[in-house]
Amino acid sequence: MRFHKVTLEEARSLPIWRQPIALLVVTAAAMPIAFATWNALLNNFVIEVAGFTGVEIGWLHSVREIPGFLAIGVIALIMFVREQVLGLVALLLLGAATAVTAWFPSLGGILTITMLSSIGFHYYETVNQSLQLQWIPRERAPQVLGWLVAVASAASLASYGLLVLTWKAFDLSYNFVYLAAGGIATLMAIGALIVFPQFESPEPQLKTFVLRRRYWLYYALQAMSGARRQIFVVFAAFMMVERFGFEVHEVTALFIINFVANMLFAPLMGRAVARWGERRALMFEYGGLILVFLAYGGIYYFGWGVMLAGALYVIDHLFFSLAFAMKTYFQKIADVPDIAPTAAVAFTINHIAAVFLPALLGYLWVQSPGAVFGLAAGMAAASLMLAMLIPRHPEKGHETVLTGTAISPAE
Repeated sequence: MRFHKVTLEEARSLPIWRQPIALLVVTAAAMPIAFATWNALLNNFVIEVAGFTGVEIGWLHSVREIPGFLAIGVIALIMFVREQVLGLVALLLLGAATAVTAWFPSLGGILTITMLSSIGFHYYETVNQSLQLQWIPRERAPQVLGWLVAVASAASLASYGLLVLTWKAFDLSYNFVYLAAGGIATLMAIGALIVFPQFESPEPQLKTFVLRRRYWLYYALQAMSGARRQIFVVFAAFMMVERFGFEVHEVTALFIINFVANMLFAPLMGRAVARWGERRALMFEYGGLILVFLAYGGIYYFGWGVMLAGALYVIDHLFFSLAFAMKTYFQKIADVPDIAPTAAVAFTINHIAAVFLPALLGYLWVQSPGAVFGLAAGMAAASLMLAMLIPRHPEKGHETVLTGTAISPAE
């Protein structure tokens, strides 16, 4: 049935476990099994095995983000490969690369395998975002996206829970854990390729480069989100290991708290976005992030302790989970054929700063870690000002508070 094509309308008559939403749920679970496990072990692995400092970890994350910057290549690939197939093949690559991570314990080896896993991750995420917006009805998008965040959190929670329970009890090795997590994700991707039919969206996607003037605010929000998020992803967990000496099971326990919180709150956040709108949701997120990043800086300048650092890490994750409001904002203002190419363009824009920022901030980190988080607070403030430009009820022709009349789709 792998090559059998069905429309979204026809898919409603399929068993629920073979419908588009079921595929989104499967992939939402498979991706974090590989990526979250890789992320949980990463800082301890590179410090203990490869002797990384802030400089090397900065370079690692810069290399990791290069495929995100090149996500625009998805536009070329979907000329020859269906989006659904491309997304699952990318997920398979992520799983396979994660499985063999511990086989390459040198700087060069880690950078190479990270590049491969990152290609899988970023191309999967680009296609997945496109398929979500094509397959999920607009009126249900906030709630369904909230539930998908909860599914991903549950998968991460299961992975992290097993790590906490077994890492010391069974004296597990990095190699065993990477092989197990990456292998499971790979098998899930192969199973999805076999089990699900090929779903046809009602309107074909453009297979050309799309950069529309009326999407400028969405592009700007993506650019600031990518720059700001890199600081958190790269340095927040690294701080827990470097400054407070967290071991693998302790870092993983912190991640578990994060994902329990996301499981509980992500569906509620989906309802909140549906009720209050993307403007208020994103303003709430960015206002909260300003305070969080300033408090991170205070940990270094004023010697605040590990309990506050852990609490901020959890709160930070909760705020970031509201980022799906950007997806629903774009869904409301976009022409349907623009979704796939714009997802690729947006992912590239999101990763412009990500390619060079971690490496540069790695050097700043060794001089003043607090200054790194101060810069992140400034970025969150810029994002807050951009969010204020989102209308209460965005739609085509009313993409920002500065526009109120219909605009030609070609602009």
